[in-house]
Amino acid sequence: MVVTIYRRLWSAAKTAAGRQRGRIRRQLITRNRRLALGLAAVVVAIGVAAVRVPGDWISPGVLILPILAGGLLLWPRALRILFCIVAGMLAYDYLEHEAGPGIVATIVITAIFADVLARTREKLGLQGLRGDQMLIDLRDRIRVQSQIPDLPDGWHSASVLRPAGGSSFGGDFLVSASNGKMLEVALVDVAGKGIDAGTRALLLSGAFGGLLGSVPQSDFLAACNAYLLRGGLPEAFVTAIHLSLDLATGEFTIASAGHPPAAQFEAGTGRWRLTTARGVVLGVVADLRSRPDHGTLRPGDALMLYTDGLIEAPGRDLDAGIDKLLGEADHLIATGFGSGAAQLVQSMQVAGPLADDCALALIWRS
Repeated sequence: MVVTIYRRLWSAAKTAAGRQRGRIRRQLITRNRRLALGLAAVVVAIGVAAVRVPGDWISPGVLILPILAGGLLLWPRALRILFCIVAGMLAYDYLEHEAGPGIVATIVITAIFADVLARTREKLGLQGLRGDQMLIDLRDRIRVQSQIPDLPDGWHSASVLRPAGGSSFGGDFLVSASNGKMLEVALVDVAGKGIDAGTRALLLSGAFGGLLGSVPQSDFLAACNAYLLRGGLPEAFVTAIHLSLDLATGEFTIASAGHPPAAQFEAGTGRWRLTTARGVVLGVVADLRSRPDHGTLRPGDALMLYTDGLIEAPGRDLDAGIDKLLGEADHLIATGFGSGAAQLVQSMQVAGPLADDCALALIWRS
């Protein structure tokens, strides 16, 4: 009888322990909860050690470290629970005369900063450094996309993108496509500059890159305009210039949508000429009207596409900026178009370093 009672008690205890383990596992099923528990344990250890460990090995100020880690790694709800534990340990250290007003104020300010950081990352649905990694990946994809494809023998290209304010993202971007016989290049300038325009450029570069080579060359700008009008994005209007080049004959067509005119260097005359393509900016009217320009690139000729960031400056009109650009471009004839493209962009930023988004694309024939 006694043995049976003991067995029943033992069985009930095992069942209760199993249920408790199940509850604990459910509570710690997510990475966020496991991290929160670990940081809470660290906070308690620091708070107790600051009082119990002799000497100055551990200070209550070390509590800043788990707070910052929580701001990076925890969701706001779990972070605020961690703040309550920090407050309890900080009160304990204060009563034990281990934490002064200066340390308390510093920890409170750090906690406010960590809370703002956690709420900002919650809007993205990403914690830790994943959001930063996502932006780095997008930046790298845009840089790869901005490179003009390899061209056949006798053809060369160079492109430069310089976002404003030292940012990794800007409102100017370039997309291109080539099948070995035809080359299409579109240089686009989104309204605004720097990181504000960069978010819209991230969206549009993928859309415009998908349209390039997928629609007839003569319909490319119209298709981009329809996409912008359909999307209804705020400040969605952009300027763009589209080049289609026959790599066998050198014949090209340029279409513009409110963009500064492209420039062609003619080796026969040794001078630059501006193309006459004109059109309405994208994203404003449904009936896009444009007047393309045609020409031919012969051996020694070059074609230069650029955005207004290269030619705009306070107190100077665009015509004067274009004249300056062509004057600086004359130096490329002797030094080489490829090696001098980046220097040309740098020399044109007279309004201050990276005052506006700048982009330049050069295509030449040897």
